[in-house]
Amino acid sequence: MANVIEIKASARTRSGKGAARTARREGKVPAVIYGAKMEPVGIVCDFTEMSKIITRGRFLATIFDIDIDGKKTRVIPREFQLDPVKDTPLHVDFLRVTPESRIRVRVPARFINDAASPGLKRGGVLNIVRREIEVYCPPDTIPEFFDFDLTGLEIGRSIHISAIELPPGVRPTIGDRDFTVATVAGALTKDEEAAAPGAGDGAAAGGDAKAAAAKAAPAAGAKGAPAAGGKAPAAGGKK
Repeated sequence: MANVIEIKASARTRSGKGAARTARREGKVPAVIYGAKMEPVGIVCDFTEMSKIITRGRFLATIFDIDIDGKKTRVIPREFQLDPVKDTPLHVDFLRVTPESRIRVRVPARFINDAASPGLKRGGVLNIVRREIEVYCPPDTIPEFFDFDLTGLEIGRSIHISAIELPPGVRPTIGDRDFTVATVAGALTKDEEAAAPGAGDGAAAGGDAKAAAAKAAPAAGAKGAPAAGGKAPAAGGKK
C-alpha cells in the first residue's frame, strides 16, 4: 500500500492568470485537479506546506488525498512549475486516480551487494544505464524502489530488468525487450590508456609544425630568389 499524504486545500472561485497571481500574493499555490472523466476543479494549497512536500522528493510518484473543504479526492501530481529564480512552487497539476487506474511513474533503482561482485572486486566499474525504471502500476501499489542484486556479477556482464521480480500489477513501460539496467565495465590498463585516442598528439603536432615551416620557405631555385652562384645583372644592363 502506497503511503498517502493528506493536503488541505480550498476551492478557487476564479481562474486565469490574474486569479493565480492574487492567490500567490495571499501565500497560496494555485493548482488544478483533472481526470477520471470529470470536470477540472481549481484549488489553492498552502504555500509553505506545498514547498516542503515538493522539496522532500519523489513528489511526482506520491499519492495524495486532497481535502477540499471537507471532501477528499485521491490524486497524483503530474506536473508542477517552479519560480526560475526563487525555486518556489507556482502551480501544480493533479490527476484524479481510482483503484482501477493504472498510472505511469518512475521508480528509483538501487544496487545492492556490490562487495559480492567479483568484477567490482577486481577493479571493475559499475556503469548505471538506468537510475529510474518507468512502470505502469495501480496508484495504491507504487513501489518505493527496485533493488538489483550485484552478487556474482563479473566484468563484461550486465544486469537486466528481468533480474528482479516486479510486484503484482506492475509492469515496465518498455515491454518489447529485456532492457539493460547496469553493466560492470573493466578499468583501462596503462597500455590501453597509452593506446587511447589522443595519445601521441604532441608528436603529431610537432610534425605538422615542421611541415608548415617547410611549406612556407621558398623552394631552392624558385622565382623571386637568386639561384646559388648565379650572376648578378651587369652594370647598366637591362633589368
